[in-house]
Amino acid sequence: MAAVAALVDVVAVRAGRPAAAWRRHLGDELATRPVDNLWMLTGAAVAAAGVWLIVLALTPGQRRWLPLRSPADCPRLRAFLDRDGAADLMRDAAMRVPGVSAARVLVGRHRVKARADVRFRDPQRVKDDLTTVLGEARDQLALARPPRIVVQMRQRTD
Repeated sequence: MAAVAALVDVVAVRAGRPAAAWRRHLGDELATRPVDNLWMLTGAAVAAAGVWLIVLALTPGQRRWLPLRSPADCPRLRAFLDRDGAADLMRDAAMRVPGVSAARVLVGRHRVKARADVRFRDPQRVKDDLTTVLGEARDQLALARPPRIVVQMRQRTD
């Protein structure tokens, strides 16, 4: 809210109006107080924390990686799997299901979305088989938080 007020006042000054009284008072206080004043140090710490939070918000983090389970004998060991690699492994497993002619798998943090084209066989049986195979593939990945599986089928006759 304070940033919006400051921005509005800066725009007003650029448009030719005088600066707001609060901004003139703040400028005078900042110019006359010594740098080692408690209020100056507190303001600098708050500003630094704000800048750090903005930097953290703009950096990508590790969203592309899925954490793996740690073995019981080595709990401090941390390993990650790339989402695209997990999607490729699960797509390969989906393509081995009889009746699936094409498959697309997207792996998120909470959900695995699989779309499959069915050329032959009953679509419901293919969906059941595909859900089972993808569940087994997900379990073999040993993810720390296994995502749920959502399967969509499309009947292809061409």
